[in-house]
Amino acid sequence: MSTVRAAAILAAKELRAELRTRELLATTIVFVLVVVVLFSFTFDPTSAESRRFGPGLLWLAFLFAGSLMLQPCFVKEQQNDTISALRLAPIEPFFIFLGKLAANVFFMFLAELLLLPIFAILSNVPVLGVLWQLLLVFLLGSVGIAGLGTALSAISAHARMRELLLPLLLLPALAPVLIASTEATAGLLAETPEFRQQWLGFLVAFDVVFLTATWLFGEYLLEE
Repeated sequence: MSTVRAAAILAAKELRAELRTRELLATTIVFVLVVVVLFSFTFDPTSAESRRFGPGLLWLAFLFAGSLMLQPCFVKEQQNDTISALRLAPIEPFFIFLGKLAANVFFMFLAELLLLPIFAILSNVPVLGVLWQLLLVFLLGSVGIAGLGTALSAISAHARMRELLLPLLLLPALAPVLIASTEATAGLLAETPEFRQQWLGFLVAFDVVFLTATWLFGEYLLEE
């Protein structure tokens, strides 16, 4: 069995398990939906205010919701002791991480797709004209959040206070991704849409550098 196929099988297993229960996906969607709806009805922002503050609010909601989704990523493997079987499998540890990452990116991106039209309607911000560029920013931002979050989830899974440790590590470390994603989204949602390539390039560079570092040092992520 090739290592890439093993990663695909692990990702498919994660997808089947989550789609069977839909616990994490439902929690993520409800969390972001509550934040967007509360912002819309509490502040009753104008279209200009939504364009100005909406992107930052949206990515903050994605960030906190993503931390909820990433928390049990490796914890359930610890509880069922399946992490030992994964470590004994004849594949590189990076591809175990890659399978988890692919599933997490899929769920985050799916949640963002479902919530984008709700945000657009409540905030009175048209998105159809820049939809493909916006989806590209969402995808790159999701890879950055899920990539770092999956790695930190593997590290914090061995700690006693893992529920507290992961957010403490994740939120400061993801500040660059959050800023870049917010700036790129704000440019696309502006009254005169602007595709800010420098922020998009930053997201691409962050994702590539982090995935490369994980590939080089992935064997240490699963060590107890």
